[in-house]
Amino acid sequence: MNLEQPPADGAVDQQLAGEFPGLRLRWTAVEGGAAGPTPPALRRRLDEVNRRFRGPQAIALRTRPVPRAYRVFFRQVGLDPDVDRTPAEQAAVARLVTGDVCSGERVADALALAIIETGVAVLALDDARLDGELTLRGARAGETLQVGEHAHDVPPGRLVLADRGGPVAVLFGRLSERYAPGRETARTRLVAIQVPGVPEVHVEEALWLAASALSADGD
Repeated sequence: MNLEQPPADGAVDQQLAGEFPGLRLRWTAVEGGAAGPTPPALRRRLDEVNRRFRGPQAIALRTRPVPRAYRVFFRQVGLDPDVDRTPAEQAAVARLVTGDVCSGERVADALALAIIETGVAVLALDDARLDGELTLRGARAGETLQVGEHAHDVPPGRLVLADRGGPVAVLFGRLSERYAPGRETARTRLVAIQVPGVPEVHVEEALWLAASALSADGD
């Protein structure tokens, strides 16, 4: 693994941080990590997850402390976790529906590994496309999220990750394709959303797992 730096704190809006003590952004960067096929080493790791992550484990997932903390936070910010599933539950449902954690796409599979193993929400961004510091805040009136050729309105107050230019992603929702790592990505930023009640050790493990998977050689 070739982490460029230890996990660092991202910015959280002051009012939001006061309302939700323990809400943090943690991030690190890894050289490369560009999109492409899932390498054999990551495929083998996901095969191990497939063998031990079956129906009973998926059903019991929401009762575990970390996934439960995300369910609580979802409700606190106006999301219904039974409709808008938490990242760990999304990964679990995908495993049950398709029968395989592995999608065949390197970035998606690195994130899936980190999320299933730790329960922590992690996303990947093309670091070069970010304009300034990444901040977790409420969306402002009139802000949009660029997806493909279209700009989608973001309801005021909806929590977003934003740089100086505006929303990069809706928290626990859609990521603008403009910031998704691609084949030409030279540096990938991995961002973990730590909600109240989630221990820091789980967050650091999630970032380490994702970075390791993106940095793994083909063999």
